[in-house]
Amino acid sequence: MTQMLGALFLIAMGAGVLAVGWQGYRVGELPAGSNFMRPFRPNRDDNPLAFRFYLALYCCGGTALAVWGLLALAGMAPPLRLR
Repeated sequence: MTQMLGALFLIAMGAGVLAVGWQGYRVGELPAGSNFMRPFRPNRDDNPLAFRFYLALYCCGGTALAVWGLLALAGMAPPLRLR
């Protein structure tokens, strides 16, 4: 039971990260942490290199989480350890 919950959690987190990346791609601005006291949000016009880097990071991270969850659900990868 906990293996299935862990796999579903990974799939949900991967889908969430991919959704944030897709929304950022559509709008042209991604959340990327903080820059001292204000949020750092690279956009397509002002900082295209950082925008593409963080977009690739969101896409690869979300895909990796979702694939790990699907493989754990199928029993082909180690499940997430929930305590």
